[in-house]
Amino acid sequence: MGKGTMRYWAAAKAAAGTHEEPYDAATLADAVAAALAARAGRDGGEFERVVRRSSFLVDGDPVGSRPHASVALPDGGVVEVLPPFAGG
Repeated sequence: MGKGTMRYWAAAKAAAGTHEEPYDAATLADAVAAALAARAGRDGGEFERVVRRSSFLVDGDPVGSRPHASVALPDGGVVEVLPPFAGG
C-alpha cells in the first residue's frame, strides 16, 4: 500500500474543493474510489463526473488507457488528476 499525494487541476480542483489531498491506496482505482467515497453526499456527483472524464499521471507518467486497478501507486508518489481542457 502506498501513501502519497493526489493533486487536482482545473475543474477537478473546483469539484474536489481542494488542490491536493493524501492517498493511502495500493492502486489508482483504490485511490479514486476513496476520493469519491469521501465526497459522497456533498455534491460528489459533480466530482465523480469530472474525475471519470479525467486523465491521470502517476509520478509524471501518463496512465493512458490502462485499467486503474492495474496501476500500482508508490509510497511517496504523486497522482495528478487532469480534467479535459478546453482550447487548443
